[in-house]
Amino acid sequence: MDNASEGKRGDAGHAASNHSLARSCPGARDAHKDPMKVIVLGAGVVGTACAWYLRQAGHEVTVLDRQPGPAQETSFANGCQISVSHAEPWANPAGLLKVLRSLGREDAPLLFRLRADPLQWRWCLQFVRECRPARVAANLRRIVAIADYSRRSLQALRAETGIDYDHLARGILHVYTDQREFDRACRAAAAMRELGCPRMTIDADEVLRIEPALAGARVRLVGGDFTASDESGDVHAFTKQLAARGEAAGIRFRYNTSVTRLLAEAGKISGVELIDGEGRHGVLDADAFVVALGSFSPALLAPLGIRLMIYPGKGYSATYPVIDAAAAPTVSLTDDGHKLVLSRLGARLRVAGTCELDGYSRALNMVRCEAITRRVRELFPGACAYERARYWAGLRPLTPSNVPYIGATRYPNLYLNTGHGTLGWTMACGSGRALADIISGRKPEVQVAFTIR
Repeated sequence: MDNASEGKRGDAGHAASNHSLARSCPGARDAHKDPMKVIVLGAGVVGTACAWYLRQAGHEVTVLDRQPGPAQETSFANGCQISVSHAEPWANPAGLLKVLRSLGREDAPLLFRLRADPLQWRWCLQFVRECRPARVAANLRRIVAIADYSRRSLQALRAETGIDYDHLARGILHVYTDQREFDRACRAAAAMRELGCPRMTIDADEVLRIEPALAGARVRLVGGDFTASDESGDVHAFTKQLAARGEAAGIRFRYNTSVTRLLAEAGKISGVELIDGEGRHGVLDADAFVVALGSFSPALLAPLGIRLMIYPGKGYSATYPVIDAAAAPTVSLTDDGHKLVLSRLGARLRVAGTCELDGYSRALNMVRCEAITRRVRELFPGACAYERARYWAGLRPLTPSNVPYIGATRYPNLYLNTGHGTLGWTMACGSGRALADIISGRKPEVQVAFTIR
């Protein structure tokens, strides 16, 4: 795929070969209305939610994952925010400047390491293109629409199933300790309000009224913004419980199962080749296949001529035991200047963020881990047992535009639900529900289809 073909894109701003992806809405292909056998590849929150909605639509569903259980990779210990208000694409002029300023800094919120990797270079070129104001505005509209629909879908699912995952519906508070960051955030908040997201700009005193635990950091605060409709909750706990309910409803989960390739025959996908936990090779057939493998989706699809512009962004998290409940936050927070999100999960505080573009390694960089703890200790001294931090790193599947791939491919029975970047938990229920509608031959309530011209 050359640079010219990368510039041929549709509304979502994805780069791909111009023959590989088709319009992903009903009517672009023969609609499937009868129950089908569907295989979902990936048991993270995105794949599990998709499997749930497919089963609710009456399909026979099997989920394959190489791990011993659900949500063992990127969905294991992320920031835990359902954050429609934090949907601004990273590809924007200010984001590009941050990347340039961070070059060479090991503790920078955005760390970019140049590699001899053609995908990384193509991804970066497309990222720069997506920083144009018109592209930023278009991408933001798409992301907010999917995220808002997903939050409503999650709320309905929670009410239906009674799943308990330490969720808090107390909103998300963005805090700023740098005046320039705050000034930029005021403009971003205004843009979000124009799209119907009630992200309200507030002064430092109002920040403290919403989250009194920030009192010790009052001298640093210059302002904030607050979205009362946003939520937080433990994505790992949610996914495990949803998988259990899915199994009870008839979904078959096959763990410790590695997918080696998709088999194509007569213009369709005929089966998936796999290796099970005992090392045995096999092939499973189905009527339809969904790829929800996050950062590992491009490698599986490339042999089929489908070239996804997804690159792994290593994100870090730290989980601390809370030792002083009054000193720890009870409202989910976003520290934009340091690219961190903070979520209270019962007696734990989860802090996640930063991004490292350095291939597929999940090795912990302790300089970055310690930078997270240093910042949280500054904001909430004495709140947690910081010396007992549990650090973790996962690979976020980043598209240059931050808009995920949700829809069909040129193979009439192969579908994509991948590339959600930092918003996998935020978008999981909405993208799964929408894709289940597409596979079932129904028009989804939210527009998720992308077009490659």
